[in-house]
Amino acid sequence: MKESKKEKPQQPELEKSVGGKVLAFLKEFGIVFGAFLVLNNFVIASFLVPTGSMENEVMTGDLLFVNKFIYGGTSPRNIPFTNVRLPWFRVPAIRSVERGDVIVFVFPGYRDELTPEDFTFYLKRCVGLPGDTLQVINRVLYVNGSPSPLPRNMHFSFPRLANPKAVDDRIFPVGAPWNEDNYGPMVIPKTGMVIPLDRASLPKWETFIRREGHTVQIVGDVIQIDGKAVTGYSVQRDYLFGMGDHRDNSLDSRYWGFIPKENLVGTPLIVYWSWDTNIPIYSIFSKLASVRLNRIGTLIR
Repeated sequence: MKESKKEKPQQPELEKSVGGKVLAFLKEFGIVFGAFLVLNNFVIASFLVPTGSMENEVMTGDLLFVNKFIYGGTSPRNIPFTNVRLPWFRVPAIRSVERGDVIVFVFPGYRDELTPEDFTFYLKRCVGLPGDTLQVINRVLYVNGSPSPLPRNMHFSFPRLANPKAVDDRIFPVGAPWNEDNYGPMVIPKTGMVIPLDRASLPKWETFIRREGHTVQIVGDVIQIDGKAVTGYSVQRDYLFGMGDHRDNSLDSRYWGFIPKENLVGTPLIVYWSWDTNIPIYSIFSKLASVRLNRIGTLIR
C-alpha cells in the first residue's frame, strides 16, 4: 500500500488571512480618520468655552459645535497639542463676517506681544469691521456714529461707570487716554488704509507694523520701515474688533487690539454639552451632577 501524502501546512494561508484583515482595518481607519480631519478642519469642530467673557450668551464650561465652513475652513494651523505653527490654506467662504457675529478666532497675542506665547482659540462678538470707526461713550458702543444693536445677553457686573477722564494703562493702543467704558474713537484698519506716523504716534503702531512682517526703527528723527524712511504706513490686511457680551469681565480688543481677519476660525452654532470645568474628571459623580441640561441644545446668536 502506498503511503498517503501529508497535507500541506496551512500556516502561510493563515498569516495571509490575518495580514489581509489588518490591512483592511488600516484602510478603513485611514478613511474614517481622513474624513474626521476634513470635517474637523473645513466643516465643523468642537470648542470648549474656558472663560465667562461671553456670559450669558455662552457660559463657562459650554461645549460648542463651531461652523467652520461659513467663513472658509482652513487646513490645520498648528501641530495638535503643540505651539508649532504650520503653513495653511483656506477654502472659499460662504459669506464674510458681519457685525454682531459671535466668532472663534486664533488669538493674535497680547497688546505688546509680537507673537502669542501659546496657540489659543478665543471667542468674542465681532463689533467692528475693517474701516469702521468705533467708540464707547459711557458704556454705549457706537459704530460709525450710530449706537450698535445690543446683544440679547449683554450685561455689566459693576454698577458704576468708570470716570471718562480716568486712564487705564492696560488699554490698547499704548498710551491711549481711555478706559473700558470710554474708548476711542478708533478706526479699524483695512487693507490700503494709511496710518500717519511720527515719533509721538509710532509707539501705538510699532507692534502692529511688526506683526505685519516689517522691521521698525528710528534713526535720528527719521522713522524707518524695512530700512526706508517713511511718514506713514499702508496697512496690508483687514482687521476686526471683538468684545465680550459680559463687558466688565472681558479681556478683548479694548485691551489687546485688532483681530486679523485671516485669524477667523468660525462661528458657534449650538451647545451640545455643558458642565463645571473646575471639577476634576476623577470626581465623576460631582462632575456629572454639574451637567447643565438646560444649556444643551441652546443656539448661539
